[in-house]
Amino acid sequence: QVQLVESGGGLVQPGGSLRLSCAASGPTSSYAMAWFRQAPGKDGEFVEAISKSGMGTTYADSVKNRFTISRDNAKNTMLLQMNSLKPEDTANYYCAEDQRGYTSPLYAYWGQGTQVTVSS
Repeated sequence: QVQLVESGGGLVQPGGSLRLSCAASGPTSSYAMAWFRQAPGKDGEFVEAISKSGMGTTYADSVKNRFTISRDNAKNTMLLQMNSLKPEDTANYYCAEDQRGYTSPLYAYWGQGTQVTVSS
């Protein structure tokens, strides 16, 4: 059973930075990985995804030039570096992985989420 655990969330002021981590319980090299987020009262939203090798990424327009996804298959981890944070980035952030390609919208395995709050 795949387990994903997110960490790194917290409270940050607008314009600040946070780095989220996702640790997988097993090897990640066979899985595309992604970050999603869900704000209170809103639908879940795709944030960014990375290919199995780490060579390909795709992202939502709302995070372009601000968020960067990366992965380390040797450590079975994925990161999301978030810069220039805005109040509208406030959400619970989830990592996910799936054996389909990183451009697929379907992900089979999900973490429990980590809360990010951007507020002054």
